[in-house]
Amino acid sequence: MDVKECMSTKVCYCTPNSSVKDVAKLMCDNHVGCIPVCNDNNCVVGVITDRDVILRSIACDKDVCKTKVSDIMTCNPCCCSPDTSIEDATKMMSNNQIRRIPVCNNNNEIVGMLTLGDLAQHNNTVGTNQVCYTMENICNCNGNVKNAE
Repeated sequence: MDVKECMSTKVCYCTPNSSVKDVAKLMCDNHVGCIPVCNDNNCVVGVITDRDVILRSIACDKDVCKTKVSDIMTCNPCCCSPDTSIEDATKMMSNNQIRRIPVCNNNNEIVGMLTLGDLAQHNNTVGTNQVCYTMENICNCNGNVKNAE
């Protein structure tokens, strides 16, 4: 199975000059926790997550109306293509401990996102073991629950 059979194709994105407030609203309006950051050619130059918004701006007392996404985004994110196998994509997600991966065409233009939710939704095809293995590696819990009593 390839990524194109599993990925979400309705992708909202922002630009590096977008404000943190605008991207937070975009996340809220679209019920997502990660937004690709694209240049004027729709090429992925970074990603910003809800965690970035909190830890890299709010927790640092930055003005979310004035702070640009480029100041807090992760640059050069891992990306895959629509033709990447699910096995290779989940390895990238596992190795980099990321829950979402932008999907780009040959010109590095955003065409989709592959998320843990997409994998879980297609677990009959992807395989429950593959989904669980990927989740374990992303969480780095190796099947152990931390802070359990």
